Amino acid sequence: MSHEPPEARCRPLNLAFVLDPLPELKAYKDSSVAMMRAAATRGHAVFAIDCATLAWRRPESARPGGVFAVAAHLHMQPDNHDWFREIGRDRIPLSDFDAVVMRRDPPFDNEYLTATWLLERAEAAGVRVFNRPRALRDHSEKVAIAEFPQFAPETLISRDIEQLQQFIDEQADVILKPLDGMGGSQIFRVRQADPNRNVIIETLTRDGGRTIMAQRYLPEIVAGDKRILLIAGKPVPYCLARIPKAGETRGNLAVGGTGVAQALTARDREIAETLGPVLRERGLLLVGIDVIGDHLTEINVTSPTCMVEIRQQTGFDSAAAFIAALERECASS
Repeated sequence: MSHEPPEARCRPLNLAFVLDPLPELKAYKDSSVAMMRAAATRGHAVFAIDCATLAWRRPESARPGGVFAVAAHLHMQPDNHDWFREIGRDRIPLSDFDAVVMRRDPPFDNEYLTATWLLERAEAAGVRVFNRPRALRDHSEKVAIAEFPQFAPETLISRDIEQLQQFIDEQADVILKPLDGMGGSQIFRVRQADPNRNVIIETLTRDGGRTIMAQRYLPEIVAGDKRILLIAGKPVPYCLARIPKAGETRGNLAVGGTGVAQALTARDREIAETLGPVLRERGLLLVGIDVIGDHLTEINVTSPTCMVEIRQQTGFDSAAAFIAALERECASS
């Protein structure tokens, strides 16, 4: 049975998606591609903007100013190897679009930060941008859990090597990770007696020069690191449990984890329904929270994924639900 939202009832929209270069996207699993396909199916014009082309120019008497970008008008195709055809390409002011969806992947480096500044200038001129640029800046995907400590496991965020060593001694078994990583990159499990614990801490903190996160190891990871999607503040009814492969402690699909869609538990809903309205109020239309067992471990706001796997296994179309939420935002403004 299909769980897809009803067909679009609003006027056709011009929707721009700010992305990494199109050839880098894997259409068979990419949530951004799923969103663009859903938008086209619902009758909207789809444009792709390479984040690197965002620019601002001061208005002059002979030319308009504001934020511009090179936008490719796309015709979406079902073939995952040849998934789009470019209809046209031009340098277009962002004010020409009904909404702009920021989907560039981390890392949250200086160029990402600059993109949020430029998008915020567009927003100030009346452009609808999701997720809101300021909210992207204000929510470190790791540090954001500190706002909801009642759901977090024992956690330390620090670059002080002595504090980190003490935390490992206290907890006996921990996960260490950088604050700006994604896809399981640079995640280490460190036990109290690990002979490599010193060099791991020194490497991750760059000898005390970079802040990292330490969390108590959660043995429930064997049942999966659950990705729960929040759309307009409400949880999708299914999560994707990313189960580590044999010999791994990371469930990330990028490092070989297996994604298994499952209905939300009562605890999943408690966490999601607490965070959802708070994050939605800040302009975060799409959020992916990570839950291991009963604990919230991350709040992903840049480019949450797992839409394709959830639809394939349950029939629920999160991408179409997101576009429907976008339609409501455009209709209410």
